[in-house]
Amino acid sequence: MTNSIDTCHFQDLAGKDPEDVCRRALCSYDSNKGCYTLSVWGEDYNIYRGESKIIRIRDGNSDINTFLGLFILYYLLTSKAIPISKEWISEKDIPGGVAFFRGPHAVPTHLIVKSYGNNIAGFSKRCEQLDGITLQMADQAYSFRIAPRIPVGVLLWEGDDEFPAESKILFDRTIVEHLALDIIFALTVEICTRVGVVAD
Repeated sequence: MTNSIDTCHFQDLAGKDPEDVCRRALCSYDSNKGCYTLSVWGEDYNIYRGESKIIRIRDGNSDINTFLGLFILYYLLTSKAIPISKEWISEKDIPGGVAFFRGPHAVPTHLIVKSYGNNIAGFSKRCEQLDGITLQMADQAYSFRIAPRIPVGVLLWEGDDEFPAESKILFDRTIVEHLALDIIFALTVEICTRVGVVAD
């Protein structure tokens, strides 16, 4: 929930020049409302820097989980005005990633495997519900534009008698320019949780 996010992050955002933030993050700013509007995973969010809240415009709710809220704030704070590289990397290709993304910071792809390890059709249905675009990788894979400068790939290999099912998250190489390791981890939690929901 956004009310569990430290208000210092909103204060940091309040200290930024809105014109610069919009240029870097490819978002908009309403000076009358004092809020940014950012598209995240196909939905628009209003980020009120003075009121320390994030509102999902579709339903007016602020029930944004902490991981997603942190990603949104740090994307606005630290993203750079650079083009997407169109080169995929894993978390282990990120500088410091081998040491960081393990133990409590392991990418929680088990959430996807638990739901879809032996159900490629269900995985495809869920990814298409989330407006994923098919990638020619793994047994099935989809790309998602999480934020204007943050594309990710979600891959799934179906389990069989010899090998267990496996899922992997890939990032555009430029993610290292936009986000710190802990925020990338927060993003992976949101991705794996959202994709891991069993499709209706």
